[in-house]
Amino acid sequence: MASSLPNARRRPKLHFGWVFPLAIRHPSVDSTLSVLHPCGTFDAVISFFFFLFGIVIGSFLNVCIARIPEGTSIVSPGSKCPRCEIPIQPYDNIPVFGWLLLRGKCRNCHLPISLMYPIVEFLTGAFFVLTYYTYGITLPTFKYLIFGCLLIILIVTDIRVRILPDAVNAFGFGVGLAFATRIPPDGLWDPWIRMGDLPAMLVGVLEALLGAAFGSLLLWGAAALYKLVRKREGMGMGDVKMMAMVGTFLGLRGSFLTILLGTLLGSIIGLVLIVVLFLFGWKSDLAKRASRRGLGDVRCLRWTICSQYQLPLGSFLGLACFVVVYAVPWVGWLPSLGSSDFRP
Repeated sequence: MASSLPNARRRPKLHFGWVFPLAIRHPSVDSTLSVLHPCGTFDAVISFFFFLFGIVIGSFLNVCIARIPEGTSIVSPGSKCPRCEIPIQPYDNIPVFGWLLLRGKCRNCHLPISLMYPIVEFLTGAFFVLTYYTYGITLPTFKYLIFGCLLIILIVTDIRVRILPDAVNAFGFGVGLAFATRIPPDGLWDPWIRMGDLPAMLVGVLEALLGAAFGSLLLWGAAALYKLVRKREGMGMGDVKMMAMVGTFLGLRGSFLTILLGTLLGSIIGLVLIVVLFLFGWKSDLAKRASRRGLGDVRCLRWTICSQYQLPLGSFLGLACFVVVYAVPWVGWLPSLGSSDFRP
């Protein structure tokens, strides 16, 4: 009876054509998919599982962050407290929630557990969800999930110990080349691929190598010029190797934007940090002792000391990579990132 009323809404029939576009979700927004609201919970369930899988991977990334700089195995032995050396039980090693249940302390000796662990796990889970909503369940999703995990290791490691491990950069370089055989990272030569003049696999590898060469050589040239002018090291070779890895994933244009945005972000934050350190009297005792020895005015010495504080460039380059992959294509600066078939 209700269905015969003129203003009544009929219940839509469920068929596979409604579910399949959500299972293989294209990054671009198509108005024809706006009728899929009855299956919106399906998309939420996938996002939830992406988050769970992400925080588990984040727990493994914490192991890599802690052990790779020390040159120890990331497989064995299992996690244990550094003070009492008692192995961490599986129920205490649950990502994010384990730290909360333990209130940030070891169950046995009550040694504080770094807040870095739950933060990395949660951010990795959020990054997995973001990747799903941006690229759906496609090959670029797996490419950028691996790329993002490598970047998280490099960002946090550079902040903690000022090291960009060669093992991570070398592994990422190989993985980036492997993905380039299926997904050309730059899209500069897409017209030649469509016309059949060049094989897509060859084009992808050439674009990856071109991006790696451009990014690494540009940073190496900047470091050499800085050393020539300032007579001291201003950048480590780890940043150069990191950009070689980044170039295989993002190509020439992506590498250029990464360096541009990374150095800009680092300069802005660096200047703000120097001002904050100066205002809060960082190293003021050292400046006073130097002033008493006749080395100059206290305020000038304090500013000089604060200006010498070095920030990890690799961390800012890693953050810039996330901006290039997830934000730049939406504003149209890099319309063919990854592939013209998969761009947002």
